[in-house]
Amino acid sequence: MSKVVAIMSMSLDGYVADLNDGVAEVFDWYLNSGDVEIHTGGSDPMTFKMSGPSAEHFRDLTSGLGAVLTGRRTFDVAHGWGGNHAWGPAFVLTHHVPAGWPRPNSTVHFVSDGIESAVNQAKTAAAGKSVGVHGPDTIQQCLNAGLLDEIHVDIAAVLLGSGVRLFDRLAGTPVVLGNPTVIRGVGVTHLRYPVRKA
Repeated sequence: MSKVVAIMSMSLDGYVADLNDGVAEVFDWYLNSGDVEIHTGGSDPMTFKMSGPSAEHFRDLTSGLGAVLTGRRTFDVAHGWGGNHAWGPAFVLTHHVPAGWPRPNSTVHFVSDGIESAVNQAKTAAAGKSVGVHGPDTIQQCLNAGLLDEIHVDIAAVLLGSGVRLFDRLAGTPVVLGNPTVIRGVGVTHLRYPVRKA
C-alpha cells in the first residue's frame, strides 16, 4: 500500500524558502556537501554532489517513490519541472490550471477537486510505491486531513530568520509523531518521523 510522505529541506529555524521563494541556502547540501554524484532524471536533469550518508539517504528515499504531489506555488517556482518530474508523475493541487498546460508528453497532472482527490490520484499512479509530497501548503493540507504517513525533513545547517515556514497553519495540534530515524550528513541532518494516526 502506498505511503504518503512529506519531503522537504528546511532551515534549523523552520523555513523552507526565503521571502523571495529562494531555496539556495536550504538546498545547498544537495550540491555542495560531498563528492558522491547523484544524477536525476526528468525533463530537466540535475547532478547533485552529496556526502556519502546523504547520498545513501537520498537514493533510498527516491527509489521508493512512484508519484509526487505538490501545490501550484512549488510548480511555478520549479517551472513545471520541464513537464516531467524526476520522481514520477506529478499531481499539482490548484484552483486554476495554468495557461499552456496540460502539455503533450508531460506527466504533470492538475487536480482542482481537493486534497483527498489529489492523494487518491497520486496513490493510483504510484502503483504501490510511496507518494512524495512537496511544498509547505500541500504538506500542511495532507497533515490536517490525516492523509500523511511520514515526514522526511532535511535540516540544513542555516538559520534564515524569515521566509516561508514549513508548519505554519496546522489544525488539530498537537500532532504526535513517532520516534525519528536520524542520519547525519555534512551540513544537514536527515530526519524521518512516522505520523501517528488519531
